[in-house]
Amino acid sequence: MADTADSSGTPVLALSGVSKRFGAVQALSEVDLDVRAGEVVALVGDNGAGKSTLIKVIAGVGPPDSGTLTWEGRPVAVAKPHDAQALGIATVYQDLALCENLDVVANLFLGRELMRGIALDEVGMEKQATELLTTLSVKIPSVRIPVASLSGGQRQTVAISRSLLGDPKVVLLDEPTAALGVEQTAQVLDLIERLRDRGLGVIVISHNLDDVFAVADRIAVLRLGRNNGVFDRRTVSREDLLAAITGAIDNVVTRRQARKSGEDRGDQS
Repeated sequence: MADTADSSGTPVLALSGVSKRFGAVQALSEVDLDVRAGEVVALVGDNGAGKSTLIKVIAGVGPPDSGTLTWEGRPVAVAKPHDAQALGIATVYQDLALCENLDVVANLFLGRELMRGIALDEVGMEKQATELLTTLSVKIPSVRIPVASLSGGQRQTVAISRSLLGDPKVVLLDEPTAALGVEQTAQVLDLIERLRDRGLGVIVISHNLDDVFAVADRIAVLRLGRNNGVFDRRTVSREDLLAAITGAIDNVVTRRQARKSGEDRGDQS
């Protein structure tokens, strides 16, 4: 079904046979996924495919009912968000969770402020914030302006930059370009490529196939809570990818063809 990317080395993060149920709804069924250092894996699928549920499993928000999570080759338990963060998994959700009335520095260090004695180390935080944003080539007018003054793309880059302060090895991005304009989307895609260049493993949920083809190394498809192919972005066609997302490869015609082929093989044996 899929053209598997030629990736080498042990995955930083690997999921095997992950299942998750909510009452009578089977959200995930035996899902496999992995990401390596310096790789961008796009997670795509139609609404209700299980993408957000899978991200929450990885982030520790909703532990799986069954299956194994492996971190750098060893099985681990991720029962709560702190477990994921301690391993080196950072998550940037679609709502960004930024405080618009605070400036960029305050947002970057929110919840992990640097202290000098009993006072905030404002100089130290501003210096680190400036160095981080410069390293990532993030362009904003000033680290001291309120986040409310930034564009959508700039806010997204601030949220992604904030996730890097914990020195993660894997970053999960949930619809990072949703509702952004062309130029703002380009800024975010550039930042995703820079994360890959820094050796991070990146998992991106996106409905925008143009964005996916622009930055992904491999594309994993979920359909109805199950794996439906892992494709090498360099070789897969948009038509094949859409077929995997929509299930067009599983229809009356293909099933009749498969049955006919099986009957023909039976006649020949």
